[in-house]
Amino acid sequence: MIDSPELRHYRSRVEAAFERWLPGKNTHPGRLHEAMRYATMNGGKQIRPLLVYASGTALSAPLDTLDDPACAVELIHVFSLVHDDLPAMDDDDLRRGKPTCHKAYDDATAILAGDALQALAFYILAHSDRIGVSAERRLQMLETLSLASGSRGMAGGQAIDIASEGERLTIAELEDMHIHKTGALIRASVRIGALCAPEPSRELLESLDHYAKCIGLSYQIQDDILDIEGDTATLGKTQGADVTRNKPTYPALLGMEGAKQRARELHEQSMESLAAFGRQADLLRELSRYIITRTC
Repeated sequence: MIDSPELRHYRSRVEAAFERWLPGKNTHPGRLHEAMRYATMNGGKQIRPLLVYASGTALSAPLDTLDDPACAVELIHVFSLVHDDLPAMDDDDLRRGKPTCHKAYDDATAILAGDALQALAFYILAHSDRIGVSAERRLQMLETLSLASGSRGMAGGQAIDIASEGERLTIAELEDMHIHKTGALIRASVRIGALCAPEPSRELLESLDHYAKCIGLSYQIQDDILDIEGDTATLGKTQGADVTRNKPTYPALLGMEGAKQRARELHEQSMESLAAFGRQADLLRELSRYIITRTC
C-alpha cells in the first residue's frame, strides 16, 4: 500500500468521516448498519478518496472541505464492490483479505448494505455543512458522482463486463468498458476534489480530467496484470478470477509486456497532463506512479 505521513493523515481524515456518517451497529436496523460498517471499514487502498484530497490540494482547496466528498466517493466504491462480489455478479468469497460482505452476512443483507451506502453517499454531498462551496458547485458534485455511478458510468461498465465474458474484444472496446467500469469513478473523484477549490479554471479542470482518464485505464491494466502475476494473500482477493471466468483483459489482448508498456504510456500521459501544476500536484504524480507499480 502506498504510504507516507501525508497519506496517513488523509486516510485518518476520511476514516473520521466514516465514523461521522455511518450509523452505529447498535442503531436500528443493527444488522444492516453492521454490514455497512464491515464493508467500508475493512481496509483497502482508498485510492479514490486520496485522489479527492490530491486534486483538491493541487488547487488549494481547504482540507476541511474535502473530507466529506472523499468519504462519499469511497462509499460509492464500496457499494460497487459489495454488489460486484455477489453470486449473481462475480461470485467472490474474498475481499481485502476477509470474507466478502455476502459471505460474512448473507446475500440479501449485502444487497441492502450496498443500496444504503450508495444512498448515503449522495446524502453526504447534499447535506454536509463542511463543504464550503456554493449551491451550484454542490450540484455539480452531485451530478458528477451520479453520472459516474450509473448506466453511463460504473454500472454501465459492469453490464458491458458481464456481457463480454467469453468474448474477444478489440482494444478500443476493452478500453471503452474500463473507461466506464473503473475509470468513471476515478475521474469523478478527481473532479469532485477540484470542485472544492475556490475558483478552478476550465483549463485546469480539463487537464485534471485527462490525468484521471489516464490513471483510470492504467489502474485497470495493473489489475489485469496482477490477476495473473499476483497471489491471493497479497491481493486480498482471489487471484486468477478473471482468467477463470474468461474475461477479456489487457494481457490477453496485448500480451503481458504489451499491457505493461500500455500502462507506462498512460502514466507518462498523466504526468504530461500535470505540466501546468507545480509542487502542489506532487501527490497526484505519486499516485499515478503507485497505480502502475502496486502489488495489490
